[in-house]
Amino acid sequence: MGTTASVSPMTDREAIRRDKEINQMLMKSKAAEAQTIKLLLLGAGESGKSTLAKQMRIIHANGFSDKDRLVFKSQIFSNVIESVCDILDAMKEYDIDFDNPKRMIDAELFLTKASEIERGKADMTRDIADIIKRLWQDEGFQNCFNRGSEYQLADSAQYYIESVDRLASPQYIPTEQDVIRTRLKTTGIIQTEFHFKDYLFKMFDVGGQRSERRKWIHCFDNVTAIIFTAALSSYNLKLREDTTTNRMHESVTLFGSICSHRAFRHTSIILFLNKKDIFEERIRVTPLTVCFPKYKGANTYKEASEYIRRKFEQVKAANKDIFAHFTNATDKSNINYVFDASMAVVLKQNLEEAGIF
Repeated sequence: MGTTASVSPMTDREAIRRDKEINQMLMKSKAAEAQTIKLLLLGAGESGKSTLAKQMRIIHANGFSDKDRLVFKSQIFSNVIESVCDILDAMKEYDIDFDNPKRMIDAELFLTKASEIERGKADMTRDIADIIKRLWQDEGFQNCFNRGSEYQLADSAQYYIESVDRLASPQYIPTEQDVIRTRLKTTGIIQTEFHFKDYLFKMFDVGGQRSERRKWIHCFDNVTAIIFTAALSSYNLKLREDTTTNRMHESVTLFGSICSHRAFRHTSIILFLNKKDIFEERIRVTPLTVCFPKYKGANTYKEASEYIRRKFEQVKAANKDIFAHFTNATDKSNINYVFDASMAVVLKQNLEEAGIF
């Protein structure tokens, strides 16, 4: 009995010690969890999610080295070729003639030489660049370019076409802006990690096309916040994967389904109404009624953009707070400012839920 009595106090002390260690481990784990922010980028295709992810890498991580940027070189060349081909194809479809008949010869020569560049098997050459410049200066080509919203012309078309002299240089290394504007369909899930205000951010970019959305469910666990991107400029465009569906309508519907999803009942949702720069130009010539027939306001950036914002807010749950911002994902200073403002709210909520704030 004496032996048994002497063991009991030791066992109690051991249990207390182990309990204390477990509690300390749980507190450390809770603190570490509170310091990790999982961001999910959602939105329809070509809304600017990947552009935003690249900006975060530039602003908050190590950016893109010369070696990193060289990886984008062939895709940039491909984007240029695709854009010029799209305009030439549209000229045939809409029966638009070149202002200068000599450009017909240039167009044929371009199509002959372009295929290897588009497949990534050749660089942009000086002769191809000169052909593109001559085509770009033609009034008929320009008229077709101005109708780009009718045939899915890439937003970056003008930027790259007007940069062909630089792109054709043998010493060409893509700039940050070249990389930002590169268009490549996102497939699968791309993760970007960076530190911001002493927090570890894990950002997940997933494809926005309908065929890619089934993969979204794999990212739904333990999400701190969602950044949903929607292109303001998409109001007069159709989906690439479904030419009968308006892109803005698709985006509003998709946003509503995300807001009401049970996995995100306690998740902060931030709405980035993106491509405001393109929208500001487009709304001057194409009325918002092509998308929203009941719209009665002026076709100005201020009135039309606010109307679109309200359309998104109308589909959210009544008890769900949404933080909306107008953005231009190709503008680093704009994204830096908006992201900072958005995350201030998210971090405060994260601390409150962790019982720290």
